[in-house]
Amino acid sequence: MSRCTHAVFNQSTPFVDVNLFTTHRALADALSFNHAGFDAARFAGLGAEMGSAEMQRHARLANTFTPQLRTHDRYGHRVDQVDFHPSYHALLAAALRHRLHGAPWSAGTGGHVERAAAFMLFTECEPSVLCPVSMSYAVMPALRANAAIYAEWAAGLTSDRYDQRFLPFQEKTGLTMGMGITEKQGGSDVRAITSRADIDGEDAWGRRYRITGHKWFFSAPMCDAFLVLAQTPGGLSCLFLPRILPDGTVNTIAIQRLKHKLGNHANASSEVEFDAACAWLVGDEGRGVPQILAMGALTRLDCALGTAGLMRHALSLALHHTAQRQAFGRSLADQPVMKNVLADLALESEAATALALRLARAVDHSENGQDASGHETLCRRLLTPIAKFWICKRGSLFAQEAMESLGGNGYVEEQGEGVMARIYREMPLNSIWEGAGNIMVLDLLRALRAPGMASALEYEISPVRRAHPALERTFATTLQAIDGLREEAQARCLARDLALLLQAALLRQHACDAVFDAFCASRFEAAADVFGLLPAGVDLDAIITRAMPVQMA
Repeated sequence: MSRCTHAVFNQSTPFVDVNLFTTHRALADALSFNHAGFDAARFAGLGAEMGSAEMQRHARLANTFTPQLRTHDRYGHRVDQVDFHPSYHALLAAALRHRLHGAPWSAGTGGHVERAAAFMLFTECEPSVLCPVSMSYAVMPALRANAAIYAEWAAGLTSDRYDQRFLPFQEKTGLTMGMGITEKQGGSDVRAITSRADIDGEDAWGRRYRITGHKWFFSAPMCDAFLVLAQTPGGLSCLFLPRILPDGTVNTIAIQRLKHKLGNHANASSEVEFDAACAWLVGDEGRGVPQILAMGALTRLDCALGTAGLMRHALSLALHHTAQRQAFGRSLADQPVMKNVLADLALESEAATALALRLARAVDHSENGQDASGHETLCRRLLTPIAKFWICKRGSLFAQEAMESLGGNGYVEEQGEGVMARIYREMPLNSIWEGAGNIMVLDLLRALRAPGMASALEYEISPVRRAHPALERTFATTLQAIDGLREEAQARCLARDLALLLQAALLRQHACDAVFDAFCASRFEAAADVFGLLPAGVDLDAIITRAMPVQMA
């Protein structure tokens, strides 16, 4: 006799086996605008792979079965190694195969833009394995300051073959790099760093040091090498620290513990101590901060890209669920209030995508010799703190609203099946990592003092001059604020307004009219403080149709 008490119905289907690129019109349009010659077939393939049930399974397993630290072997010897689930390695191998790490530095025009769009698509599937990928991308310009090391390591750092083995770099088919900056006592104040680097001679890689000290956050400790900051006789300097030395001996890096984090569970973040660990100078003594900042500016780009990717996936989950879930006689997506929320989330997602890819174009042009006027270099300097601050700051609010559209189902983890819950836990990281909001707005104030910056800003916003009255008023008051800014306490307001103006200018150029009009009406005229307050007259259906991740019956 059957004792079935209920049948399961009115539940949405799993959001798997969807092409994340061909259904993402906002990304395709932004990519065409910033790099018209992009490889569409490559992105269609990547979108299909990242949206597949197989890759979603790897994402779930890598986050459920988290990294495990082995400090010693069974005989008592220190080994300081981290073990990962096989799905972690499968994801990292895919990231390198799709050339999300060092490859763009030799790809020519458009390489950084394509890599940025691919990074966003990969993030939709699984973001936390991208920590060593992002650092391996960002390290390349800084590493050039030591020509000997760069000559021996560049090929491995741009290889599309992932090699998880714990071996000397000469024996591996692919390499990854991390970094170690933060210490307990300093946080963002790198001047408080106490790790000491004593000169230990010179060799083929230049001046060699022995580092004694600690790092409170040491990202991805199983990378092959790291850039670290330490105090040398000449001041705070940037040093290259390999896990295994050229002679095959293991460097004296003791992993004290792995961080137990809110999210980012597939990635191993650690605390380490250096006991006369061997490292080599990168650049000049006493110039470590500029060297690391060159790397940090690129990882800040990835923070903006990553958050934009997470926004898109949260939006897709919300649209997918509400289109299928029935309530009060019709689908949730057809309920007027829910429709307003979904359209508003779609606006935010598209604006984030537009701003992040514009920053990627500035990086691409300034790195590939396409900036004779210097405009793209100025844009890169300006847009980096703006995009990092605003996109990442909006991420957590976005994820909360998207989660709410799924109701209790969105809040449930279910052994890693709850993708929306994973996204929600991940969102705060990009806002904190590589400089939290206050660090970004202070950096923006410094950027605005650069000669020519005001003209560069006006040029970027010129496509929307006189396009909307409320936008024009915001632009005028923002220029006045830049001219008269004296109080650091007002810097966040300025960063927000600049971000919105730049997003509006981009949406005007490569989004549909419904998106641009609604963005201006809600971000400038109404100044809404929560999602779902789009004013009357906005074409909600057009915005939602543009954002739909699948064609619903």
